[in-house]
Amino acid sequence: MPTLRLALCQVDPTVGDIAGNAGMVRAWARRAADAGAQLALFPELMLTGYPVEDLVFRRSFVAASREALHRLAADLAADGLGDLPILVGYLDADGPPQVSADAEPGKGARNAAALLHGGAVVATYFKHHLPNYGVFDEDRYFVSGDALTVVRIGGVDVALTICEDLWQAGGPFAVARHAGVGLVLNINGSPYELNKDDIRLPLVRRRAAEAGAAIAYVNMVGGQDELVYDGDSMIVDADGTLLARAPQFVEHLLVHDMELPPAKEPVGGEEVADDMRVVRAKVSDILPPTPLGEVAAGGIIEPVADEAEVWQALVLGLRDYVNKNGFPSVVLGLSGGIDSAVVAALAVDALGAKRVVGVSLPSQHSSEHSRVDAEELAKRTGLDFRIEPIQPMVDTFLANMSLAGVTVENLQARVRGVILMALSNQEGHLVLTTGNKSELAVGYSTLYGDSVGGYNPVKDVWKTLIWRLAKWRNADAERRGETPPIPESSIGKPPSAELSPGQLDSDSLPEYDVLDPILIGYVDGDLGREGLVASGHDPAIVDRVLRMVDTAEYKRRQSAPGTKISMKAFGRDRRLPITNRWREDG
Repeated sequence: MPTLRLALCQVDPTVGDIAGNAGMVRAWARRAADAGAQLALFPELMLTGYPVEDLVFRRSFVAASREALHRLAADLAADGLGDLPILVGYLDADGPPQVSADAEPGKGARNAAALLHGGAVVATYFKHHLPNYGVFDEDRYFVSGDALTVVRIGGVDVALTICEDLWQAGGPFAVARHAGVGLVLNINGSPYELNKDDIRLPLVRRRAAEAGAAIAYVNMVGGQDELVYDGDSMIVDADGTLLARAPQFVEHLLVHDMELPPAKEPVGGEEVADDMRVVRAKVSDILPPTPLGEVAAGGIIEPVADEAEVWQALVLGLRDYVNKNGFPSVVLGLSGGIDSAVVAALAVDALGAKRVVGVSLPSQHSSEHSRVDAEELAKRTGLDFRIEPIQPMVDTFLANMSLAGVTVENLQARVRGVILMALSNQEGHLVLTTGNKSELAVGYSTLYGDSVGGYNPVKDVWKTLIWRLAKWRNADAERRGETPPIPESSIGKPPSAELSPGQLDSDSLPEYDVLDPILIGYVDGDLGREGLVASGHDPAIVDRVLRMVDTAEYKRRQSAPGTKISMKAFGRDRRLPITNRWREDG
């Protein structure tokens, strides 16, 4: 049986950096060639980054992607890599954008893959299944492909597919079986969600059974605005055996030798199966030689615990947002509470202590233990710690305005926001806000106060998970012989905004172990009132919580972006009207 040495290049492209992404392909192709690879794969829309969103509608951007593809093919050959077949995702178009007045039926922008060899583009494939759910709007941007491309490489018939093609039964994988291929390549921009890695392997196995062929699945890694990609690239044999699997959240070159069935069908011409054309092309029977006597085994990385997985996702999402957008550092308010402590620890892990500024902003209601906890966290992590008392500024407002009650509480939060934004303007920091998903859900925040900031690393993290993450991060530090970053008192004390004497979150909200399950059912699971009550929740508490969620939509619409880790994050996933009189309680 023929043997192919595959190299899955799990890399971190940047949206819009076409030249930089092309350079990344060249660098990693060199690494693949040095490892003896005979076929290299890069992720979905590698040249443009993913998702490109409305950049699709700019014809200049599409043209730049196409030009870069052909230039890349020539550059690879000039680098001495022309003999190595390389599959790379790019943006193509065979007609005007679908939103333009001169649009043509069945033509437009294409989510495409190209096989580069010998200094040229030798085959292309257009994505067939276009996702239009959750964070995906590909029906808005792309036209679906109607042909499966099969290329012959080293005597093996190899089918080309892209991301969602794997997630849907039928279509390209069913046609791949009809075409008699030995290997299906699937290039991906598959965003992370908690436990998604548990779904991928069974899914790839199902598609392998459907195609009757092995599958090489390569996924990108890195952060892009609110999305984070976890990699988790893998190779599965035709019988469903997992042969190799890459780690999550890091760039990685997965190299593995595969024995594959020899091609049987003639090359050339077209056929039709299940309403898809099969287009065949021959790349080369002569491939780069592999080192004599060496067998490449990619190895299998076992998934990590949920808390470790989420922590890595949040760190990577924050790091890439800060670095890709050119911010030198970040600043956040350190209250001594659990949320700001977790965000500070994430920021230090993501950027290093020298790039993190923590500011204690005490008022007359700030407890001594909160001030001490904030200072203790700063000592443990080594971040730049400052103290900016807010009471004189608050008193100045109160001396000139007649304010009382919750208005004074909000005033304190807004003074803190002004100080953080002033430091941002003066010193160039990105302000991190620290509100968790539970608070965002019920509107337990001050607009233009504690909600102020350019990025929120824990926007999609429920309060109960915040505590679990803090405990895990401390335990992980102890396991490695390091100082736990988060003071135990920050974890153990009852949460409080400390905006009035003796204030606790439980004065305004149900306890979080009661609140979060209701919110998870309503927000993530789209359960209505009846479904929540049937699940065992107290009807009066359900009614109270749902009213808070429904009336806080205007606040969420103005909240900072933050890393998505759940199946339904606020913003990209959950899209509800602000003006909306529908209430689940009638």
